[in-house]
Amino acid sequence: MSPEREPDPEPGTRNPERPYRKSTAREYFESICVAVILALFVRTFLVQAFKIPTGSMENNLLIGDHLLVNKFVFAPTASGLEPVFPVDPIQRGDIIVFKYPEDPERDFIKRVIGLPGETIELRRKQVHIDGEPLEEPYVHFLVPPDEELDSAFDLRMQYGPVTVPEGHYFMMGDNRDNSQDSRYWGFLPAEYVKGKALFVYFSFAEPTGGGLADLPTSVRWNRIFHQIH
Repeated sequence: MSPEREPDPEPGTRNPERPYRKSTAREYFESICVAVILALFVRTFLVQAFKIPTGSMENNLLIGDHLLVNKFVFAPTASGLEPVFPVDPIQRGDIIVFKYPEDPERDFIKRVIGLPGETIELRRKQVHIDGEPLEEPYVHFLVPPDEELDSAFDLRMQYGPVTVPEGHYFMMGDNRDNSQDSRYWGFLPAEYVKGKALFVYFSFAEPTGGGLADLPTSVRWNRIFHQIH
């Protein structure tokens, strides 16, 4: 007498005792989807890469510096993660990336100089906050103030006084003689702030000769992981 055997499963069903295994293609597809979702989440809420395109922040930040920007530190968007990650107020001296007010599709990077309610004035390139001179060890001039001809019409020399409205900031580049900043386009709305610059993760100067042989020497190795102040 032949032993009894289990009937074959009906077409379209599987044996419940046999473990279900996904196909390799499906596993790869799901892994890629998870990676893309995580990357979009990180880029939207946490960090973003930014490249310095101009010399407006020299000598602190150089053309070709690649930065990581903390997008969550000022909590520009309500994500529900505020209790998990630290959130800081914007302070004078912070270097931040923001939407350019005259063209929000472009990103700018400058230093916070004036806070809401403060009066800003420039006298012979010296910044004054509420009438008091501001110490700025980071500032760079192409022409020193004592060598520049005084002019009431030159915004690099004289500006203000103006009062920063609530919900806005006064931004300036460290390279004061070569910076398109709040002196020219006005105050920065708080909602245009994207994040705070953290550190340089890579820096690359233009090759002098323009050939591939010059590429290794164009990397500024001493600036990699340079913290931004």
